[in-house]
Amino acid sequence: MTMSPAFRDYLLDMLTPLGPVTARPMFGGGGLYLDGLMFALVFDDILFLKADDASKGAFEERGMEPITYERQGRDALVEMSYWEAPPELMDDADEMCAWGRRAWQAAKRASVKKKARKARPKAEPRRRRKARR
Repeated sequence: MTMSPAFRDYLLDMLTPLGPVTARPMFGGGGLYLDGLMFALVFDDILFLKADDASKGAFEERGMEPITYERQGRDALVEMSYWEAPPELMDDADEMCAWGRRAWQAAKRASVKKKARKARPKAEPRRRRKARR
């Protein structure tokens, strides 16, 4: 599971209109980042874009699937929030950028939710009452 240098360079070139997109190796593949947020994964030179409830319908309409994996000790597959990009994007820079922008927006929404969860005040620990004698 890798991201070839040629495919990485091709994606970065296609996504140039979005801004300073960067690629970093990870998990045997690679991640694409914009403004510090990962919005795409690449495994075996297949592009997967970040999706959420607001955007995954577009992937479903085109028959695309999310990345899934087996978690040790579980019978069911775990579904990630990254969906295979429609193949027609590879030949259309405008469409690639539109889908890339939506993926980045999904990553941004996920980041805001994550920060909100961390910012919630934790419940105070329960104090043990001393036994009466």
